[in-house]
Amino acid sequence: MLLERRTWFVKERVGLIKLADVYDILDPETQQVVGIAKEEPGTLIKLLRLVVSKQLLPTRVNIYESEDAPPLVSIHKPITLLRAKVSVFDRSGSSLGYFKSKLFSLGGGFWIHDTADRQVAEVKGDWKGWNFKFLDTTGHELGTVTKKWAGIGKELFTSADNYIIALGEASPRTIAPLLLAAGIAIDVVYKEGA
Repeated sequence: MLLERRTWFVKERVGLIKLADVYDILDPETQQVVGIAKEEPGTLIKLLRLVVSKQLLPTRVNIYESEDAPPLVSIHKPITLLRAKVSVFDRSGSSLGYFKSKLFSLGGGFWIHDTADRQVAEVKGDWKGWNFKFLDTTGHELGTVTKKWAGIGKELFTSADNYIIALGEASPRTIAPLLLAAGIAIDVVYKEGA
């Protein structure tokens, strides 16, 4: 199962003119597809993306185990002006918590809150911009999100990114949905251009 894994290789699909992103989720060792994440904004939002920055507009990303399965995890980002608040839901629609982007951060990141509005963790970026750590409130590393370079041609001419999301060895599997959602949210909030 997708959420029982400890590592995922997320590969954004390349497209000439994309109004919504699709990410293949692969096994890092075998390169076999183990899941898919699809950005699924409404039709009006897709059309607005032609004239308004994608980062300002609301979106929804659903993470599936397969194309014909119901979503395991959903990520919802409303209209964003200054700080993004990204809500995360499980397959039944129950809230798992939310991420609130940091206002002043050199490398970017999120504060992670549970359903009772308590801060329970942090996603902290480095100054280079594509190495993120998922930390608990004591600073203990629970997981990482790291950029995997795709070659000079792809890096220069597309905005499609590849990255590895890894759950720490001692980390409980129960945080896997939040860690996977955080990796996708980093791309949606910080790394996508217009």
